[in-house]
Amino acid sequence: MMLIAPWMQDSLNIASGLNLLNASILLGFLIIPVVASLSDEALAAVPLELRDASYALGATRMETIQKVVFPGALPGITASVLLGVMRALGETMVVLMAAGGAAIIPTLFTEPVRPLTSTIAAEMGETPVGSTHYYALFFAGLILLVMTLMINLASLYIEKRGTKR
Repeated sequence: MMLIAPWMQDSLNIASGLNLLNASILLGFLIIPVVASLSDEALAAVPLELRDASYALGATRMETIQKVVFPGALPGITASVLLGVMRALGETMVVLMAAGGAAIIPTLFTEPVRPLTSTIAAEMGETPVGSTHYYALFFAGLILLVMTLMINLASLYIEKRGTKR
């Protein structure tokens, strides 16, 4: 954040480096380890016998990767990407600090924004218990829970569908 926001201000000639684009870049960096480790597990889960059979039929290493390993690992890789998206969806503090915190709907990626997770974190401490605002924040949490559940179910479905082949 200390590097991206000032660079963005200077390069893109915008008023604030704390914006949707900055938060998106930082979230992208945050989910790389999740996606990479789960994708590595998916690639390692492709049976060695399939690779050996491909080599025995005269396939090169690249052909084996393209025609055997990658198609076999694709459901796991897709599931890992969805789980990475789910991780980004639930992130609170990075977007609270990097997105600008403006409670507006942006028209450009270079404008400040405040996602649902950040709204809950920023406003829950000052909201009177039992007020409409209090229940609206809990409803925002419910929306996030449902979105996360749907992505999780889609990830499980894709992974299970791929293992049946």
